[in-house]
This record gives sequence, C-alpha cells and structure tokens, in this order.
Amino acid sequence: MDLGLDAQFPALMPRREDPQIGLGKAIRTLRGEKELSQEALGHKAEIHPTWISHIESGRINPTWGNVRRIAGGLDVPLEKLAALAEQFERELGSTAPAKR
Repeated sequence: MDLGLDAQFPALMPRREDPQIGLGKAIRTLRGEKELSQEALGHKAEIHPTWISHIESGRINPTWGNVRRIAGGLDVPLEKLAALAEQFERELGSTAPAKR
C-alpha cells in the first residue's frame, strides 16, 4: 500500500548503507583525546576492536545501541558524541562527493 509519503517526506535520514563519516570521525577524535586504542575502546564498550575500526572508517554503520555503548566506553555523554558527529557531518558535507 503506497501512502505517497515519499513525496511528502523526502529522505532526510541517510540510507543504512551510506557511511556515517562524521560519526566515525567523532569517535576517532574523542578516542584520541582519551588516549585510547581501538582495542581499549572496544574492551570498554564491549564491541570487538575490528568493529570500532570499521565504524571509524565509515565501512559500517553502528546500531543505536552500539553508539550508546561507544559513548559509554569513551566516558562522554551521548549528546556530546552526537553533537561532534553532526559538526563533522556539516563540515564534510561541503567536501563530500556528489551522489548519483
């Protein structure tokens, strides 16, 4: 059943497969400030370090639960992580390649 919502509500949220480069950069930045390795952050957040690497590089997008766990592992409020990710997304938005 098509409700015609696509016309009313354009896709404001990135598709699941679109990399969240700003979030990855925010995690990497905060991890660096805390002087944590990917392994140490993975241990604190209870996420495999390989996943931390993939998230930071934009190869995978974390679930909301994992974003919360990463913020906890970084010992920062979720709001701080989100705000920094948004800031980086805005900065990167002007330099991101155009989508087809």
